Amino acid sequence: MQKSDLRIVFMGTPEFAVETLKALVENNYNVVGVVTQPDKPVGRHGSVLQAPAVKQYALEHGLPVLQPEKMKDPLFVEQLRDWNANLQVVVAFRMLPEVVWAMPRYGTFNVHAALLPDYRGAAPINWAIINGETQTGVTTFFLDHDIDTGRIIRQKTFDIPDSADVEYVYDGLMHLGAGLCIETIEDIIASDGHPEALPQDDTKAIHAAPKLFKENCRIDWSALTARQVHNMVRGLSPIPGAWTMLKAPDGTETMLKVYKTTPLTPPERGKTAGQLSRDKKHLFVGCKDTLLQIESLQLAGKKRMDASAFMNGIGDIEKYSVE
Repeated sequence: MQKSDLRIVFMGTPEFAVETLKALVENNYNVVGVVTQPDKPVGRHGSVLQAPAVKQYALEHGLPVLQPEKMKDPLFVEQLRDWNANLQVVVAFRMLPEVVWAMPRYGTFNVHAALLPDYRGAAPINWAIINGETQTGVTTFFLDHDIDTGRIIRQKTFDIPDSADVEYVYDGLMHLGAGLCIETIEDIIASDGHPEALPQDDTKAIHAAPKLFKENCRIDWSALTARQVHNMVRGLSPIPGAWTMLKAPDGTETMLKVYKTTPLTPPERGKTAGQLSRDKKHLFVGCKDTLLQIESLQLAGKKRMDASAFMNGIGDIEKYSVE
């Protein structure tokens, strides 16, 4: 098979997917069309529609775009078939029905931001950091009937520094995934459409990576150690952000997001879980085991600030707690 023989349809939505689409275009692959999510209403009244990042890039480079509401819509399936693709590449999209993923002659492969079979699901980057992993990676695999379970084609690892947050790992995996996609396509070309692909070992699927909701982003100070809270904050920073409720002396509560923390070395025991305290320059909060230093945070309705600015505006910090 020659490179020119491939007709590729790309499917993806956010910025993470743009880097892979960009790699395909800049490496002169024949991308015959792009599928992405419908435009979303934004603004206070939802009166403005914002195009997904993938659509914006596609239109800038003259690529045709489809934005189906439903992946089984007969009209969409017909339009997709008319592109006559023999390979589909999926990055950060949604679950595809068999009528879509089985359509191309050479199949459909996904670029997933984890080392499958571990961290199957919608938020693998976040959960890897939340769970304190020191290494993650990217995987290319052929789609099948279930989510993130298909035969693995290639994998590459990526180290997670102790201070790294989601933004750092997201950016690293975004670029790593784009390169792995190109290598995977080179495998497909060299093997005439049949690259070596190994079944996943389900016994190694230790962690799940479910979608994040507001409820599972709330910090439980009494149930988590300082290290666990630190990892949770890193794993949710800057978006969507770990949060808690700040309780004032008069009993009023305000939502508070925490963006950056630092474990104390050596650990220091102090107030009960959720109790705030300070020294001349630093803000601390009690966790299940020890104190944790808070460096960056944001009160509802306010801008993100460092701990010193927060303490200057709050008054007697010892009278406040979080829960």
